[in-house]
Amino acid sequence: MRPEILYPLFTDTQSLPGVGARVAQSLEKITGNRILDLLWHLPVDVIDRRNTPALKDILFDQVVTVEVTVGKHDPAPAKSRKPYRVWCHDDTGQMQLVFFHPRRDYIQRQLPEGEKRLISGKIEIFNGALQMSHPEYMVTPDKKDEIPPIEPIYPLTAGISAKVMAKIMKEAVKKAVELPEWIDETLLAREGWPAWYPSLMGCHNPENKNDTEINTSAHLRLAYDEILANQLALEIMRRQVKKKKGRPLENKGFLTNVVIEKLPYALTDAQSRSIKEIMADMAESSAMMRLLQGDVGSGKTVVALIAMLVAVENETQAAILAPTEILARQHYESLTEMASGVDVNIAILTGRDKGKAREKILADLASGEIDILIGTHAIFQKDVIYHDLAMAVIDEQHRFGVEQRMMLAAKGKQGISMDVLAMTATPIPRTLTLTVYGDMDVSRLDQKPPGRTPVDTRVMALNRIDEVVSAANRAIQTGARLYWVCPLVEESEVIDLAAAEERFRHLTQVFGDRVGMVHGKMKAAEKDDVMQKFASGDLDILVATTVIEVGVNVPEATVMIIEHAERFGLSQLHQLRGRVGRGADKSTCLLLYGNLLGEVAKSRLNIMRETEDGFVIAEEDLKLRGAGEVLGTRQSGLPKFRVASMEDHHHLIPMARDDARLILEKDADLSSERGKALRTLLYLFERDEGVKYLKSG
Repeated sequence: MRPEILYPLFTDTQSLPGVGARVAQSLEKITGNRILDLLWHLPVDVIDRRNTPALKDILFDQVVTVEVTVGKHDPAPAKSRKPYRVWCHDDTGQMQLVFFHPRRDYIQRQLPEGEKRLISGKIEIFNGALQMSHPEYMVTPDKKDEIPPIEPIYPLTAGISAKVMAKIMKEAVKKAVELPEWIDETLLAREGWPAWYPSLMGCHNPENKNDTEINTSAHLRLAYDEILANQLALEIMRRQVKKKKGRPLENKGFLTNVVIEKLPYALTDAQSRSIKEIMADMAESSAMMRLLQGDVGSGKTVVALIAMLVAVENETQAAILAPTEILARQHYESLTEMASGVDVNIAILTGRDKGKAREKILADLASGEIDILIGTHAIFQKDVIYHDLAMAVIDEQHRFGVEQRMMLAAKGKQGISMDVLAMTATPIPRTLTLTVYGDMDVSRLDQKPPGRTPVDTRVMALNRIDEVVSAANRAIQTGARLYWVCPLVEESEVIDLAAAEERFRHLTQVFGDRVGMVHGKMKAAEKDDVMQKFASGDLDILVATTVIEVGVNVPEATVMIIEHAERFGLSQLHQLRGRVGRGADKSTCLLLYGNLLGEVAKSRLNIMRETEDGFVIAEEDLKLRGAGEVLGTRQSGLPKFRVASMEDHHHLIPMARDDARLILEKDADLSSERGKALRTLLYLFERDEGVKYLKSG
């Protein structure tokens, strides 16, 4: 159970003074509905109200706190758009306070003529005179303590003003308490980090703007705490999987060797190395949890097939889970072709299989007739029963959450953990790999198989579209097929982009019925139908949104045109470019950019011209756009960090990984004093799954 010391932090924000149902609803949009969520909502700037000049010394466009005598009121006539003005003065000069649509009685009560007031806010110059619109504080001199000398500025949402937010945060921070230290003393001393509580207080009570930066010692300490909680939970899960009873699957060679020998090319060193690592894992009595990271066209499918054949050699079954029907069918075709010379039965099951056809597949699966099953999430539904599933391959791993992985794993034999090989074609920077896949061992395919020709990448302005269409026409005359990618499906009033439908109409006028279109809003069957026509050569041009980003394999397609390339992330552009250059013919990728090209966009497009190495591109993408964008913002794999930033704190990840491993080697069930403190840390950052695994283990 969650430690009692944390109970106050997990209470509802409505328990705070001044937070009613409406305010709580607004808060939930940007933070969450518990006090803990507010603690992680750190200030991004400060307002310094310590500047108290005489009126004659004021420089405009600065925040000041001044003591003045209230003079004449100049109320606006009823229903007028003019503001309500109040003249104020000190011994050195005068200023006016300006209010738009105020309640008269309120202003007159707050600012009675002839009385002294402390006023704080931002000064402007209007018609040569000092002016302050809607002062933030207006108090009598004896209440000067009500004006904070330094005021933290928090990110806001509709319905909550800066002042209200500051009050709420002040109350929330009072609920935090000292917690037992979970970081090793030598590490704290080496990094010069404060303890947890002073770090939190330091972040919420900045003395100046520098204190709100994310590289202060206080912020780094909190970021490390969060990353350590993440790494510790992953390491606990990893160890639990290793502890679970698996079964050794030995490579016997009578299927694997035959398939490798029959390949029309030699395996790359990276493929051979990865196969070796996978076979070593499968031969152990604990279950395999390995990630196979491979760049576009690096030959992951061959490696996956060899791994599945090891399972078949041991008279068990294997399955491959793909995120889309298109990808599942493609795997079916390529695996069937590669395994054509050996005695192995490969089948496919998708949501489209109904009635008798589906019943036959399910019967063959249950009897053990099918050795390898390929499919979408249909393959782990309730009525899908395997004879003896011992190995699962999960393609495009980041498209699936942990739950889906567990559902598939549950299809194995009771009490025996199955081997899992996850694959991703999205090259991920090393630091992110540790964060997202820290519970897995990693194999990397960082070489391209021989025979893949480099893609000639060019950058052009979109206003040369007519030249591009003419060039496309010439390419088609020589038998080429081309992809034309547009960022949006419909015209957007907000962003003026050439949408897929608009471009489709335009190209149809030029090329007639040789143009097809696919986009995310189409039904899977429609999409597959168009893709099939493109693959078979019935269509010359495929206009598409990014649905073709992953896994589409048409070796005859040699031209990729991407409109508004500056609006895509590097990793996305790299994935799209990977759709061409799959055959022996020379391929071209045209990146078309709009009129206004910012510095970041320019450097992104240059990187695309300079390299085809997906791992280099991913590292650059992380620097330029951040972690969420590299993996795709909504991808289920990326843990939600509240304090840590993958871009700015990535150097802390390997440190936390080593720390987590060391901790668990010395104290596997976290029962020492530091271990108990670390359990509190796991609960604090809601990595409870780590504690649950400890208990069940």
